[in-house]
Amino acid sequence: MSPPRKIIIDTDPGQDDAVAILLALASPEALEVLGITAVAGNVPLALTQKNARIICELAGKADVKVFAGCDAPLHRKLVTAEHVHGKTGLDGPQLAAPTMPLQAQHAVDFIIDTLRREPAHTVTLCPLGPLTNIATAFLRAPDIIARVQQIVLMGGAYFEVGNITPAAEFNIYVDPEAADIVFKSGVPLVVMPLDVTHKALTTRARIEAFRALGTEPGRMVAEWTDFFERFDMQKYGSEGAPLHDPCVIAYLLRPDLFTGRHINVEIETQSPLTLGMTVADWWGVTKRPANALFIGGIDADGFFELLIERVGRL
Repeated sequence: MSPPRKIIIDTDPGQDDAVAILLALASPEALEVLGITAVAGNVPLALTQKNARIICELAGKADVKVFAGCDAPLHRKLVTAEHVHGKTGLDGPQLAAPTMPLQAQHAVDFIIDTLRREPAHTVTLCPLGPLTNIATAFLRAPDIIARVQQIVLMGGAYFEVGNITPAAEFNIYVDPEAADIVFKSGVPLVVMPLDVTHKALTTRARIEAFRALGTEPGRMVAEWTDFFERFDMQKYGSEGAPLHDPCVIAYLLRPDLFTGRHINVEIETQSPLTLGMTVADWWGVTKRPANALFIGGIDADGFFELLIERVGRL
């Protein structure tokens, strides 16, 4: 059996980020979480780093190191998403303040030091929010870029297009310049866009399956998704909410659940109309070289079976 894959989770929790982190922490035989780096996104940094620690404690993994990173995009004012996630980012259940410490080191320095210390091509970066921390690390230490094994991220869209503007998905829109740096870095990229996450919808039966686990993590996931799905059901008229970020971790555990296409993806950074758009050349019309595996399909039943089984371990 191969050793666990080493990952850094870069995140802005967010209820769906929380489920992704739980999925990773429940899978130690497959994933070694070297650290969790928080970035401003769904809510400001003071809340994202706090939320990351709350989630680790919920999973019984208070030994996981959590680092606070960038509190604003590279060149823009921060845009947040309390309208989706609530004022704390983890609205829904009542949550106690975390007792585990926040690491003193800045998240960007942790990313740089880890990639320099670990053997080349053994660390996968898993961004679940805006790409500010990752881009800042690449700008500050270009030598680490060639050492990254892979980046598997949630962001962007093609057919579905935008969820924060008509053209842009939230994570990319918040810091399009950072996304541009990452997408042009040459690191092997796997992208979970809205096109796939909107096929991984909660249903009443799926939420109740989490609650029926009879555990505190199961109850929390059920209450988070109860809260989270209201916004999407009202906005899209769907029967549930997409669990965006757990798709990243599920891909690492079960890539067979997903299908996609190697294509060229460019990030729009200039246009006021389409700022943050992921211009995905799905049909190969530009002849630009492919730089990302853009995921389009998911076995949603298999995805939720994996989630429920792993959360049930905690």
